[in-house]
Amino acid sequence: MSLLRLTFLGTSAAQPTLHRGLSGLAVKAHADLLLFDCGEGSQRQMVRFGTGFTVDAAFFTHFHADHYLGIIGFLRTLGMTGRTEPMHLYGPPPARRLLHQAVHLGLESLAFPVEIHELKDGDVVRRNGYSVQAVGVDHRIHALGYVLAEDARPGRFHLEKARELGVPEGPAFGKLQKGEAVTLPDGRVVKPEDVLGEARAGRRLVISGDTRPCPALVQAAKDADLLVHESTFSDDEQTRAVETRHSTAREAAQVARDAGAKRLILTHLSSRHDTDPGRLLTQAREAFKGPVEVAFDGLTVELPLRD
Repeated sequence: MSLLRLTFLGTSAAQPTLHRGLSGLAVKAHADLLLFDCGEGSQRQMVRFGTGFTVDAAFFTHFHADHYLGIIGFLRTLGMTGRTEPMHLYGPPPARRLLHQAVHLGLESLAFPVEIHELKDGDVVRRNGYSVQAVGVDHRIHALGYVLAEDARPGRFHLEKARELGVPEGPAFGKLQKGEAVTLPDGRVVKPEDVLGEARAGRRLVISGDTRPCPALVQAAKDADLLVHESTFSDDEQTRAVETRHSTAREAAQVARDAGAKRLILTHLSSRHDTDPGRLLTQAREAFKGPVEVAFDGLTVELPLRD
């Protein structure tokens, strides 16, 4: 079964606390391991929580220090593992300048290539079996959210239809289930649509990054299986949230509600809510009636396939 599994590496806003590290999220997407942000200390969290270091690509939401400085040490650690495969780094401007500095900081050179890609709103990165789309959000500097969307899966295989058409059991069944046509011994061609039901939608994961609530994010999170949204502040810190271009827990929940997201996880908590995020959870649940929880470092979530 194709995996879509999240491990929260760091869930604190701006500065680390005793219980929470700086922003970082590892996502196992099919055969790939992706990072979304890589705050200072992320590589140690990857060791703690067992994600491994075989990262294929890293996506940065923006370039405030607490979201990207961890990539400097992580790249050097990868260099000591004997890695030779390219590493792809993605982010909004000034990704090329800042990540180039991160790659070349220090005297040692890396033994593997690093490809840096600047993204803008609407850009799509195609991967094997899924895509990652950039969404412009509302923060103090150029910032992006991301939508990880799986390709549609073939519909359910109708065994009796296949037998009626004379398809021999075995490898031919497997090909049809993968969406490939097969040629029978008598020369007839059986197409996947002859024996498969309607295609099944892939899963959708939406990551807000740092942002105020914004229409673009609501649109991006339509029918999302999971929305991971920052919730730096509580209701009584609303003025501060507006000033710093962050969101309250209630506002994050309103985004999830308006988007029709199936599930919400809150992250990027102010140190004020470090060990007691109950108030954030209560306020979010008042606005969003679906499942909602507050992330903690090491939280692992696996999204089930859609029917």
